[in-house]
Amino acid sequence: MAVGRPREFDPDEVEDTAMKLFWARGFDGVSISDVTAATGVNRRSIYAEFGSKEKLYERATQRYLAGPGGYLAEAMTRPTARQVADAMVHGAADTVSGDPHGCLTVDDGPGLAEMRDATVQRLAERFEAAKAEGELSGVDAVLLARWIAAVCQGLAIQARSGASRADLHAVAELALAGWPGCAV
Repeated sequence: MAVGRPREFDPDEVEDTAMKLFWARGFDGVSISDVTAATGVNRRSIYAEFGSKEKLYERATQRYLAGPGGYLAEAMTRPTARQVADAMVHGAADTVSGDPHGCLTVDDGPGLAEMRDATVQRLAERFEAAKAEGELSGVDAVLLARWIAAVCQGLAIQARSGASRADLHAVAELALAGWPGCAV
């Protein structure tokens, strides 16, 4: 029985490097040649492990969501809808003001529109539950979820434009002043 050649690279390291490249430049701004140059792994090995640029992007996106973009999952554990919203916008402010600035998911890469829609749906379901429990009333849960998502996405754009972390948190607080039931 022949034994295959040992893998000469760590796929996790390639994913991590690709995540940072896609995060900084977007899907269209990164080529497989960019990934090979940044990792030292040849094209053939990249394609053998990941299959295509799109599949590498998908894995890099999942890595982002499990790591730097994990504030969504953490926010969903909060006990109140208001605390979910607070954790979302402040988590976004922290993440998008890091290095690189911005958000990997605020791009037009494969599958991101569907992922963003799924995020809105998760938030809307959480806000519907808050309505059922009497925590929220007189609000459209989907519209409220889209508002929180839009604030997070806007923070990412502002971070790419050079806004500081402190400024982004101030914008997040200003946005949350519009939360249903808050005195303006």
